[in-house]
Amino acid sequence: MRTKQMRLRRIQHLAHEIMDKMNKDNEYTDCPTSKIVIDNLSRALGNLAGPFGNYSLEYLEEKVDKAHYLLFKNKLIMNENDYYYQYY
Repeated sequence: MRTKQMRLRRIQHLAHEIMDKMNKDNEYTDCPTSKIVIDNLSRALGNLAGPFGNYSLEYLEEKVDKAHYLLFKNKLIMNENDYYYQYY
């Protein structure tokens, strides 16, 4: 079973990969995919930054996973010790 800390670390890792890809590849600056990615990430941040400090870890995972999948077309899975990609 994954702990909250492991789940948050995975979300952070995905977000960093998205940020790197968006900054490195000029093809994503103004395309329909980038708008959906930004929408998913902004929804995740909006949920996280709520005034009462309550957030849904499941919602954060869902939105960041979707944004990551749109850019990379694969799914990042975390096991106990490492990250690995499952391609679809």
